[in-house]
Amino acid sequence: MTPPHVETDAVTRAAALFRSLGDPKRLAILLELRKGEQRVADLVNMIGLSQATVSGHLACLRDCGLVDYRPQGRQSFYRLTTPDIDTLLRAAETVLAATGDAVVLCPNYGVAAAAPERAS
Repeated sequence: MTPPHVETDAVTRAAALFRSLGDPKRLAILLELRKGEQRVADLVNMIGLSQATVSGHLACLRDCGLVDYRPQGRQSFYRLTTPDIDTLLRAAETVLAATGDAVVLCPNYGVAAAAPERAS
């Protein structure tokens, strides 16, 4: 029998991974990096976020071990650290397709839960 702390450690690690993927801006960056190496300026143009925002999220993704970069002259080219990240993102797309709008409509995590309340 596996000691309970081993299962808890695995759950904690997986939860940390999914929290890192849970921010829409970080997820958008990862989706763009699936296409191949990108510079910060490329990501800014593709995603429509400020340079500071993209750089901050890339730093977070680097700290999480999900992206890395290759310096070339004065530029840095960012990439996914492993093809498994692409596999994970594709698996999420498959789950979303299979569940239809259930996740989007979820009262706890769906679109309505993420939207700020509007004043009457």
